[in-house]
Amino acid sequence: MLKLENISYSVSDKKILDNISLSFSVGKKYSILGTNGAGKSTIGYLIMGLEDYKPTEGKIFLDGKDITQKNVYERSRLGITLMWQEPARYEGLNVYTYLTLGGKLDVTKDEVEEALEKVGLDPFLYMKRFVDKSLSGGERKRVELASIILLKPKYVIFDEPDSGIDIMSLDMINNIVDYVVSYGGTPIVITHREEMAYNTDEAYLLCAGKILAHDNTKKVIEIFKNLCNACDHPNVPVTKELKIDGR
Repeated sequence: MLKLENISYSVSDKKILDNISLSFSVGKKYSILGTNGAGKSTIGYLIMGLEDYKPTEGKIFLDGKDITQKNVYERSRLGITLMWQEPARYEGLNVYTYLTLGGKLDVTKDEVEEALEKVGLDPFLYMKRFVDKSLSGGERKRVELASIILLKPKYVIFDEPDSGIDIMSLDMINNIVDYVVSYGGTPIVITHREEMAYNTDEAYLLCAGKILAHDNTKKVIEIFKNLCNACDHPNVPVTKELKIDGR
């Protein structure tokens, strides 16, 4: 289990996350839902342990062990990976080399080709392409999805996975999310879109750095549609009462 306990995060005295707790168990698909600027991506960066993203307060645990001070490389080795909203570019590195970690990943050429086909990229056309500005944002995101297929991380954080990919590709992304669960991993989908969250089992609703709701995804989406989408104060947590299913 991956757990964030009483996490707060501030930048220059501005509180981005305010005493939040989340937990993610194996075998479930999760989403972190909220409007733009709610602090969703910050949660992903904290889980990944990116530079300058250490909690101001609180701790992060993986399988009962405190990983709060571990860096991004250490967390990667523990099986945590982040699919960037805007994937990185790598000058001089082709797709095949990127996907095989320079030959260090124990996969065959056929497996690499199959992974590319699953994300809608023709291996013949893309194996030797460079992971640089010659690839569009959508193409680079598809390459990132192919890397997840091959690496099989324990925890995969999808940061706005549909960004830069056409609407017709939502099914493909959902298939990759399902695939993560099929091999025993745990997907965490960070999104501001209901369509992207629907394929998850459990959701957290975030507003201005606070958790407003945590329940099965359908109930959380109902709250999101009725409360957050109509909110005209995106930087101030909403406090008005909303009754769902008679509660």
